[in-house]
Amino acid sequence: MRFQTKNVHFQHKMDSTEVSKTKPIFQTSAFSFENFDDMEGFFEGKKNYLYSRMGNPNTDDLGKGVADLEGAEAGVATSSGLSAILAGILSVAKAGDHVVATQDLYGGTYQLLARELPDLGISVSFVNFESREEIEEAITENTVLLYSESVTNPLLRVEDLTGMVKIAASHKLKTMVDNTFATPYLIRPHEASVDIVVHSATKYIGGHSDVTAGVVTGNFDLMTKAQGKVSNLGSNLGPMDGWLACRGLKTLSLRMQKQCDNAQELAKALRDNAMIKQVHYPTAVSQHGNGAIVTVDFTDELSVHEFSKRLEWIKIVPTLAGLETSITYPAGTSHRSMPKEMREKLGVTDSMIRISVGIEDAEDIIAVFKKALS
Repeated sequence: MRFQTKNVHFQHKMDSTEVSKTKPIFQTSAFSFENFDDMEGFFEGKKNYLYSRMGNPNTDDLGKGVADLEGAEAGVATSSGLSAILAGILSVAKAGDHVVATQDLYGGTYQLLARELPDLGISVSFVNFESREEIEEAITENTVLLYSESVTNPLLRVEDLTGMVKIAASHKLKTMVDNTFATPYLIRPHEASVDIVVHSATKYIGGHSDVTAGVVTGNFDLMTKAQGKVSNLGSNLGPMDGWLACRGLKTLSLRMQKQCDNAQELAKALRDNAMIKQVHYPTAVSQHGNGAIVTVDFTDELSVHEFSKRLEWIKIVPTLAGLETSITYPAGTSHRSMPKEMREKLGVTDSMIRISVGIEDAEDIIAVFKKALS
């Protein structure tokens, strides 16, 4: 099936003579059995479900659905994007191992890698992934993984996935990429032989700003390990959230196309504004478009705080990817935990906003920003 068809028809079929048109919500903490021998069937691989922390039809649908769209063998749903990242890393790395990560990461990911992984005995080096030399220099004998984002947050650098995989292959390392900003509608990192792909399904996968979830995808062996980590660490997703994310996933291609088209128009409209120092918006990301995020760095003459008071119906939120256009302030939210010197090095300035472009009429979106700027 082609992408748009798979996007709608990804859920498991139910074994019943009377089948609901939509998948029911298995809102249960556990599954019942006829007797102890029947229960033993779960441990023998004859039964699919025992306890929802270990698996549930709704959360399995989400993992399977994203894996199918990414072109992966398997996928695991988790409680958030960060828990998906942790499960993916722990499917490869253990105490004593080393990870090399791109320096221009989402602030929450930076905090996980810089502050939490060392407590688990996993060391991390942050380097410029635009430089092969810096990556090579950071690799040590205990390095096991290269980590990056397909489109980085918030500066929207498009990663050279093929180059990253080649470096990893030459050192027998695994690769892992956060594909949240691009989604499989624009980029499918597994097609470039990336081993593990993660999503904050809170964003474009769910799409409606009403669920917190994550998904990690890869081959069967890695995802079996990831599923074990999710279960043992208790970072599983609940059935209702799994159902909501699946509902959102079915319209991913429609939403992303409209949001990408709108973002393209907004970026074009803002480029020549005298109050804007730089508009960050990538090119040549995909035949479908270049993403739905526009990052803007204002001149010193404009106060971002005053600007934020003049946005009418555009929401100010600490997240992205909903149906409605919204803005956030990276230096004060997503990258707040990143050291100021690191933010300055990367170019995440105090005069920068990140715009998550929604599905409204493009002319109306542009009009609000132009009026606020004036």
